[in-house]
Amino acid sequence: MQDTATSDPAPTILLIGASRGLGHAIAAEFLQKGWNVVGTVRDPHARTPLHALAGTAGGRLAIETLDIRAPDQIEALDQRLSGRQFEILFVNAGITNRDPMQTIGEVSTEAFVEVMVTNALSPMRVIERLERHVTPAGLIGVMSSGQGSIANNQSGQRELYRGSKAALNMFMRSFAARQAHTSRAMVAMAPGWIRTELGGPEAPLRIEDSIPHLVEVLLAKRDRPGLAYLDYRGRTVPW
Repeated sequence: MQDTATSDPAPTILLIGASRGLGHAIAAEFLQKGWNVVGTVRDPHARTPLHALAGTAGGRLAIETLDIRAPDQIEALDQRLSGRQFEILFVNAGITNRDPMQTIGEVSTEAFVEVMVTNALSPMRVIERLERHVTPAGLIGVMSSGQGSIANNQSGQRELYRGSKAALNMFMRSFAARQAHTSRAMVAMAPGWIRTELGGPEAPLRIEDSIPHLVEVLLAKRDRPGLAYLDYRGRTVPW
C-alpha cells in the first residue's frame, strides 16, 4: 500500500534586510539548512545578491520590498503577509555615521537622527507590527552588536553607533518585558567584527567565520524562552 503521508512543511524565516552582506549570508545559510526564506530588500528596482540567490533556491526564497524607516511600507508588508506565519522573525539593520570616530558632541543632529532611527527605532517598529506573524513558539531577533554593550565599553569610539545599538538592546528589553507571560524566545545578536562595508577591511572576521555559527545560535535559542544577548558563538554578552 502506498504511503500517502506528507512530511511537515519546511519552516520559514522572515528576514528583514537581506539584500547583501550579513543578511544575504544569513538567507543563504537558512536555505542550506532546508528552511524557506522570505527576505526583504530596500530598493524595488535594484538587482541584489539576494536576487541572484533566489535564482538558485528552487522557489524557497521569496523577496519582499521594505524600507524599515518608512512606517507605511511596514504596514503594507504586514498586509501582504496576511495569514502567513513564520518560525523566526529576524531584523538585520545597521548603519553608522560618515565619520564613526566622531565624539557624540561632534555628531550632527541629522546624523544622530539617521543612525538612531535606522538602528534602534525602525527595527522595533518592524517587530511591533509584524510579531503577530510569528508562531507562539517562534523566535524574534534583532542584529545588535557587541559595541552595544554598556558594560564592555572600555575604549569609547564609534559613540553614535554604540549608542544606537545600546538603545536597540533597551527597546528589546522593554518588548521582552511585555512578552514575559508568553513562551516566546527573543534574542539580540552580536555577530562579531566582520569584514563588510560597515565593519571595514580591518575587521578580523570573514562573513563565513561568523554567520554559520550565528545561525546555529538562532536555531538553538528557539528552545529557550525569554530574551538573551548573545554573540555568534552563543556566549552571553553583558548588557
